[in-house]
Amino acid sequence: MVLGLSLSSLSACRPPTESSAGLVVSAAAARLTDRPGAVRFAVIGDSGRGGPEQYETAAQMVTERKRFPFDFVIMLGDNIYGDGTPRDYRDKFERPYRALLDAGVKFYAARGNHDVGEQWRYPLFNTGGHRYFTFRKRGGALGALIGTDVQFFAVDSVSPDARQLAWLERELRASDAGWKIAFFHHPIYTSGRYAWHSVLARRRIEPVLRYQGVDVVFSGHEHIYERIVPQSGVAYFVSGGAGDVRRGDFQPTTISAAGYDGDLHFMLVEVAGDTMRFEAVSRTGQLVDAGAITQVSTPNAQPPTLDHSQRSMPTVFR
Repeated sequence: MVLGLSLSSLSACRPPTESSAGLVVSAAAARLTDRPGAVRFAVIGDSGRGGPEQYETAAQMVTERKRFPFDFVIMLGDNIYGDGTPRDYRDKFERPYRALLDAGVKFYAARGNHDVGEQWRYPLFNTGGHRYFTFRKRGGALGALIGTDVQFFAVDSVSPDARQLAWLERELRASDAGWKIAFFHHPIYTSGRYAWHSVLARRRIEPVLRYQGVDVVFSGHEHIYERIVPQSGVAYFVSGGAGDVRRGDFQPTTISAAGYDGDLHFMLVEVAGDTMRFEAVSRTGQLVDAGAITQVSTPNAQPPTLDHSQRSMPTVFR
């Protein structure tokens, strides 16, 4: 199923412009370009299957990088299915993404429920040896002039606890980055098979994301693509189809802005100044969804301090 933009045979699911406090999201058919001063990255979720479809999707990422030279990739969990053996890491990560690794592209990995062992200690996942971590990217000298400043927050949604939520709130509160982007495995908004599960996690983590100024959230777990209508000033994407797809799992609801479950996919994202542009691209190079998120000024308000002693996220997801 495909619902989204009027791109070739795609049909509209939502109006071309959606707004929420602090954000305006607009759909667009224009492809991303190498914009000066931008932070450019790719997004893959649930990638580590090791099958031919994963390799074909990785090859398409290499092709797309020729026109849109992204510098790094964020991974949304389930990065290595299987037992986590050295062979698994070789066949399900190092081999399919060899061309990108050799080109200097860095991968930053959040943990998924199928990731066995202490995966965060694997050097090529650039976690700094931590289950949850943060890193910052700027668009070089020109990026400084146009205000391109992005901080990423990788959250472990598999083994969450009050300490992690307190860490996330503290780091978000301390950040003065122009964009705050969180990524983790289990979605807190989805129209896929895990919609009910998402409600449980949402009650616990959403207040931190909302009150501490997160702009965009990327999650996997669902083997589909979905762009969610902005919720309380936050834009959400589900992108769990870089290694497998569950055809028929996307069942559009009132929160769906666009969706796709016809093939594997990945995302390309560019942040320049106050605008984030994005694409979802299929295994064969089809443009599945595209658009822009623009920040708008909102009155400053002092966010509340949350009590995380009873807010540990559940570990019931499978």
